[in-house]
Amino acid sequence: MISLFLLAATSTTSAFVTSSPSSVRTSSILKMQEIEVISQPDKEFLDKKGVFNWGTWGCPASKFPWTYDSSESCYLLAGQVTVTTTDGRQAATFGKGDFVTFPAGMSCTWDVTEAVQKHYMFF
Repeated sequence: MISLFLLAATSTTSAFVTSSPSSVRTSSILKMQEIEVISQPDKEFLDKKGVFNWGTWGCPASKFPWTYDSSESCYLLAGQVTVTTTDGRQAATFGKGDFVTFPAGMSCTWDVTEAVQKHYMFF
């Protein structure tokens, strides 16, 4: 008798197929994560994340490709950006005061319409 069990996690869905109690096969299907934008989070949220101890980075108005080898969270101190993915995920526009998280493995184009200054952390 074959049983099928599905478990959903944040970034993957796993299927376990059992043909007997002693044998288990596992397969994983990667679920695409979207860009997460938290608009204007409060100081308590930012302090809890430790944002003001993170590194800083900035760039002038420009347009460039980028690939995320790791996930990144950032908090924009200045600027305006639209990030368009190359794989069909939803584009995101964000600016000063927004907290943004980008998933690992995502390729995109940054369109910086106002010079950016941000705190950032890769994880």
